[in-house]
Amino acid sequence: MARRYDTNDATDRTTGLREAASAVRRGELVVLPTDTVYGVGADAFSAEAVGDLLQAKGRGRNMPSPVLIGSPNTLHGLVTDFSEMAWELVDAFWPGALTLVARHQPSLQWDLGETRGTVAVRMPLHPVAIELLTETGPMAVTSANLTGHPAPETCDAAQDMLGDSVSVYLDGGPTPGIVPSSIVDVTGKVPVLLRAGALGADELRKVVPDLEVAN
Repeated sequence: MARRYDTNDATDRTTGLREAASAVRRGELVVLPTDTVYGVGADAFSAEAVGDLLQAKGRGRNMPSPVLIGSPNTLHGLVTDFSEMAWELVDAFWPGALTLVARHQPSLQWDLGETRGTVAVRMPLHPVAIELLTETGPMAVTSANLTGHPAPETCDAAQDMLGDSVSVYLDGGPTPGIVPSSIVDVTGKVPVLLRAGALGADELRKVVPDLEVAN
């Protein structure tokens, strides 16, 4: 049976984060608040857990899960060929609503779906998420909804959809909203904006003037 913790209560928060981290290590699913909507996550390095994540959402391998991290320093072990412009974007907008698509280290033992050698990675601007990610390491995290349903802004909405497929729910109250993160591809010589979300092209170009926008 799923357990739920109110992270606005100090005691519940401590217990909930400990239980959530333990659940992730066991290969189970956890729901957590982020700076956009609620996410459901699993250990990024457990292929079985990531498979359970995709199954819980009713999502195929052709839609691989992004990875959330608790510190920019974690990138050094995850990505390769990460350009100076990519680091400038990290310095300017992390933690925050910017997802970067980068080439992952070929030696990594993970299976996030059909990624074609890339990973979509982000550091969220939410204290509960960062605290959990600092404890667990990289997590595969996607919005905590069934495919085709609205992304949840409350823990209630997430639990109504995912139920006991999730072991631990961290309830941080309503999230800021459903404006998605912006997605920038940094696998090439010049960053390319794939999806404008919380950050638009004009704001991103203040940091990387050469940014291109995908057609």
